[in-house]
Amino acid sequence: MSASPSRAPRIAVCAPGEASDEEILLAGAVGRLVAEHGCTLVCGGLGGAMAAACRGAKEAGGVTIGIIPGYDDRAANPWVEHVICTGLGQARNALVAATGQALIAVGGGWGTLSEIALGLRLGRPVVLLGGWADLLFTEDVRTRLGVFEGTIVTAETSEAAVDAAIAALSPSEPSS
Repeated sequence: MSASPSRAPRIAVCAPGEASDEEILLAGAVGRLVAEHGCTLVCGGLGGAMAAACRGAKEAGGVTIGIIPGYDDRAANPWVEHVICTGLGQARNALVAATGQALIAVGGGWGTLSEIALGLRLGRPVVLLGGWADLLFTEDVRTRLGVFEGTIVTAETSEAAVDAAIAALSPSEPSS
């Protein structure tokens, strides 16, 4: 999927609100790289690794969108430029997955897993960086998810994750 000439590509960074130090470092690097590649970062807008991704993007001069679960925009982390208040609770994960033209899952809790599943269901390319990668990229799971061949990949580094997400944005498909 490519963005229209007037819109930057949107990459959703799916990451846990309660994150390990490693997940925070990875998410921050992913956010910075997303911005450096001229893409808009979309996330769940709260704390932890979501905040780290937004901070990385903003420090690199990028644009951030936070799709938060409640109605109070003050719940968004301070690096979210555009807050979307949904009042949907965890169901807002569907909006995160739908808004990103590609998804990078950093680490992971249950919310991240739901965003991975929703992204795959929507046909979005999904890049796994740590977290769920070991569990979801087994031979058994790949066999069961055979229809998703090429849609889900793993990456070992933040750089590889962002490169894979950007490579998956095909210029021949219309933006949705």
